[in-house]
Amino acid sequence: MLNLERLRVLCLVARYGSVGAAADMLHVTTSSVSQQIAKLERETGTDLLLRHGRGVRLTAAATLLVDHAERILSMMSEAEAHLHAQLGKVVGTLTVGAFPTAARGLLPAALRLLGERHPSLVVRVEEMDFQSPLVRVGRGELDLGLVQDWENAPMTLPDGLHRATLMADVAEVALPADHPLAGPGRDWIAVDEVLGERWISRTVGSTCHDWLIHTLRAHDAQPRIEHTVIEYSTQLAMVAAGMGLAMVPRLGQGPVPAGVRVLPLRPVLGRSIYAVWRADNAGRPAVRHAVAALRAAAQSA
Repeated sequence: MLNLERLRVLCLVARYGSVGAAADMLHVTTSSVSQQIAKLERETGTDLLLRHGRGVRLTAAATLLVDHAERILSMMSEAEAHLHAQLGKVVGTLTVGAFPTAARGLLPAALRLLGERHPSLVVRVEEMDFQSPLVRVGRGELDLGLVQDWENAPMTLPDGLHRATLMADVAEVALPADHPLAGPGRDWIAVDEVLGERWISRTVGSTCHDWLIHTLRAHDAQPRIEHTVIEYSTQLAMVAAGMGLAMVPRLGQGPVPAGVRVLPLRPVLGRSIYAVWRADNAGRPAVRHAVAALRAAAQSA
């Protein structure tokens, strides 16, 4: 009989194209993954992987196994969700992926609520930036993902996923307190007032960096990004030092340091934050209660 866990390992190798990448996803050594594949090859009596450059290529037999294994694993996940739903138990392990501002602004409060209400549930969080949780949820690597879309870049939800809106957020401009646009009579800033400014942005490839580029270019301006900084708190510290302006979501601001004024932008640049999960997990109580906790956290954010 084929070993299900070894089939799961083979599916990850197929998905990521290398033994090393599969090992990273499983948080095990490359040698451990190779051993699992070797045992599966002995069970099936055939070769499953062929070296291909720096990665591997699946044999025809491996492709056949992966096709069946993915359906079996999906059915098992659905069966587990239905069983938990029937028993009404909020138990097991729930894996959650989130982009940084949601990980900081929503998850701590939600996790505290879940821990108080459902102490038998183990929640494991992974913060991610450049890789969207949406992809990982669709692949079955995460049970729940926190994702976002901006008004000027709406998200398309892939088939087989459900979503719930958690909250709306807006972008604001952080300026040095002595900046001409930060005077006491100002309640907001128009986008066209800051087109020629120096900017402090998140790193290239991040959602917020791309969003800033898109927003400024939409107004026929070439962005002057002079500093790239990962943390919003560091961006605000650099704004306080007079190094430029920063465009930050309200959820991601945290405490605003002395010497910085944050003003709303006009027209408003808004984003929506969602929880997403697979359809075959929809009946699982852990998912349902986690979404309820996230909604409660969003209301107080």
